[in-house]
Amino acid sequence: MLSSEAAMTKRYLKTSTGSKANVHRKRPAIPMIKHLTKYNDEQEKQEVLTKPIELSRVIHLIEDPLTSTMKERHIFVLKKVVKRCQNGFLLKELADIFKILNLVAEKSKDHPEYTSVLCNLLNIFRLPFLKEKTSDEVNYAQSVKESISQLGFLMRVPDAEVRNQICHSIISFYRSETPKHSVGGLHATSPGYRVQLLEQSGLAETLVLSMALLEHQHAVKLQVLHTLQILSSSSDVNCSLMLKAQGAQQVCFHMNEPDPSGQILFRSSEIIWNLLERGSKEEVITQLSNLDCIMALKEAFLYQLLNAVRHYDLQLRNDLLVIITLIAEYSKSPLIERFLGKQLILYITFPELKSHNPLVRNLKLSYNNEDFEMKTLLLNLVVVMSKDLSALQLFKEGRVVLALLHLVKPTAALPPGQSGPGSWTSVQQEALQLQALATLATLAPLMVEDYMTCQGNTSLLLLLEWCTEQDSYFGQGHSFHGTGGRGSKKAQMRYCVRLLRSMTSLGNKAINQDLFDQGAISQLLGIIMQMDGTPEEEDVFTLEIMVDIQLILSALCENNQHRKELFGAEGVKMAVHFLKMSPEKFNSGLGHNKLILSTVDCVWSCIVGCYTTEDMFLEKEGAFLLLDLLNSSPRNMHCVVLGTLLELCDNPKTMSHVMAWKGPNSVTTPALLLQLWRQEEAEMGVRRDPYGRIADPKKPILCYYQEDDDALVSLSADRPSASIMDVSENLRSKIYSVFCKLGFESLSGLSTEDYITLSIVTRYLDFKVGEVWDEITRELSQEEVRPVTPDKEALGAIAKLTEDTARRVIAEQSSMLEEQEKEDANEEKHMYTEISSYWKQQELTAQSWENFVAKTSNYKILKETKQRQENSINMSRPKPKHGEAIFHPTQIPGLQTTTFCGRVLTVESTPAKLTGGPLANTELALERVPIHGGALSKPPPVTQDPEYFKIVSVK
Repeated sequence: MLSSEAAMTKRYLKTSTGSKANVHRKRPAIPMIKHLTKYNDEQEKQEVLTKPIELSRVIHLIEDPLTSTMKERHIFVLKKVVKRCQNGFLLKELADIFKILNLVAEKSKDHPEYTSVLCNLLNIFRLPFLKEKTSDEVNYAQSVKESISQLGFLMRVPDAEVRNQICHSIISFYRSETPKHSVGGLHATSPGYRVQLLEQSGLAETLVLSMALLEHQHAVKLQVLHTLQILSSSSDVNCSLMLKAQGAQQVCFHMNEPDPSGQILFRSSEIIWNLLERGSKEEVITQLSNLDCIMALKEAFLYQLLNAVRHYDLQLRNDLLVIITLIAEYSKSPLIERFLGKQLILYITFPELKSHNPLVRNLKLSYNNEDFEMKTLLLNLVVVMSKDLSALQLFKEGRVVLALLHLVKPTAALPPGQSGPGSWTSVQQEALQLQALATLATLAPLMVEDYMTCQGNTSLLLLLEWCTEQDSYFGQGHSFHGTGGRGSKKAQMRYCVRLLRSMTSLGNKAINQDLFDQGAISQLLGIIMQMDGTPEEEDVFTLEIMVDIQLILSALCENNQHRKELFGAEGVKMAVHFLKMSPEKFNSGLGHNKLILSTVDCVWSCIVGCYTTEDMFLEKEGAFLLLDLLNSSPRNMHCVVLGTLLELCDNPKTMSHVMAWKGPNSVTTPALLLQLWRQEEAEMGVRRDPYGRIADPKKPILCYYQEDDDALVSLSADRPSASIMDVSENLRSKIYSVFCKLGFESLSGLSTEDYITLSIVTRYLDFKVGEVWDEITRELSQEEVRPVTPDKEALGAIAKLTEDTARRVIAEQSSMLEEQEKEDANEEKHMYTEISSYWKQQELTAQSWENFVAKTSNYKILKETKQRQENSINMSRPKPKHGEAIFHPTQIPGLQTTTFCGRVLTVESTPAKLTGGPLANTELALERVPIHGGALSKPPPVTQDPEYFKIVSVK
């Protein structure tokens, strides 16, 4: 016989859940339940155990008031559910399963007997969900998502075993394996299905909130942290949900709780790391920037710093230091106020500076990789903290600059990987030296007084001297700052020169004077020429060093006549050498464009302004090189090159060089400047007609952005307006200034287009003055201010004068165009005449050839030609003289007659009494005889110019 509860269960499961009438009919049998006796029919018991169970009936059994107190029956049925679902939960049944779980969770609060069954049900979540059809994953997605979210709410159950099981089940979502074979015709869902829906369910946020319930359950808290670590490392969505619940702050609060295993601190730091990497970095730092979190991080870091021995603990210490560094980047972080910054500075200067502070008295470094990593992180923290001006006082008190200069000092060469007793290895020492230089480049300009007190210039110049020495030192170049310096000291030189450039660019007279007194100019010139003379191929780092050295020289020599003189011939030679650089290198990508710009700046600051260096520069054709650079360089370099040339033109000797220069295609300096003017106006959008004339006499030089009245903004008196800024922002004012030195007349190599442009350049100052007054008028109109009558009349007169000037320039330009058109017409006519003469000669040559051919092919023509020749010969013979005629000599005094092969040339000679010689000043004239029909014929009479008396006779 079955027990009374088993019998009632059998009858209850046969009852329909939806029929209220059946429930009322069975109500009288309830009092008899407790008095039922056990049955011995084992067959009936087996039937009950093996019969499939419906989840809806189980829910009704637990919820029904009539059976709510039957714990044994509930547990019996729930065990059947566990056995039925031992291979995994069906997707379509998940909603009912979680209803059962919630009901059992409520019962377990008062009846611990339910806890084991609840854990068994939760344990099944380790298995993948099952589906009957492929479409079940889509059809039941919403139901599954809601069900998984309920899994987090089950953390309300106070039992530690249940909470641990929930965490294990969630972790299994990321570790479960899909069965290779189906179970009972059911198939497991795809591997990422549960993970995707878990992210959408908001379970991560619920777990973070549940940490408030785990004050006295250390093991459970550790398990929850492990779960959050996995969730945060796998998904950005989970990180966002955790941050929404203040996850970073909650985790930080619990990281210092007592834990012999040390797992809580490790898990907490890992979670914060994951949130920083996959979540919103700004949100994480904001949550960690409150006082409680900073105190928690401080305690954790100091504990690990002083007690860490294992490799694992040392890595954890460094991770905490990175988190503190990220918080320090946040400008509103109270890092300094909580004295953490002051304590960190003690460790930054250790072991370079000795201290009796108890915090570092017992601190010992093993000089291993983890300690080296901590040292680099502390140096990086200096750069981060330097953004907060309140930290500078702490740096001053902690003598941070002095400690960094200790790291910078040149060290004896050691074999790679070896170190002295209680010191860094050679590779580590190189990396720290370079990072210290990089840190000083940021910190030293903010702490000039400490830099000078510690003799920073001396240390850097000694380091530069060491960099140029030839010794056995071999740079490893393994670190970030050591890139490009393997096998040499190039990396040290690069960061040393960069630091010097940062200091000299401050314009501090004491720093620059100290460098000058120590011979920095000659030392830097020697270094840059030595680098350029080496046979090594140019690279980015070499060019960067050269650029920085030239900028340092510019900062030292600027506005100082004595230093420019000491720049001398060696400096001029260096500048000329780099000005000869091929324009093809401008776009090499290595930095040649920066090098040529720094060279021009060096010419402007170190050469121009001192007649001695200027003369040396001109002797080496420096002006020609600047003009060549102006002609070949990109547009963005024109301003500095033209400005340097303009300053150089103050030297009277420069003008002859500028006027003598000729570029490609014989372009002269005025033509080049006018070409640049046209390019500048085209870029600015100034109105010009197709011939380059002024298009609008009211706005002769106004650019497009100045024409818009809506863009006109009224500025205060101490701020320059658009018209004034235009003078310094483009090349037109510089070109006009150069022409003021060259002159506006008698300029060679100009075309009509150039003269048209020159007419505008000549009136540039007048037009600019009118433009400024026009701008004043528009500003008054915009502000609705009416000037007094005399001022208004004056403004009108100025505007009228500017417009009249522009109209005169337009008329002058039109006249130039007309003259050019006439000249073009004359040239065209002359060209046409030459072409006509050429073709006429070709026709005569062709006709002569035809006559020659005709004589050889036609006997009749040949006879006629012969007859003409004979007649011509007869006519040329002298006729017999009459006997009674008087003979007169044909020789005229002063004339000489010469016969050449049938030609008689009469040469007129100047009388000897005038020239002093018989053959002085002889003029010859020879007349061509056209060929007709291959025979000589009598030429037409030649009309002689009465101004020239020449006698040519043909006999």
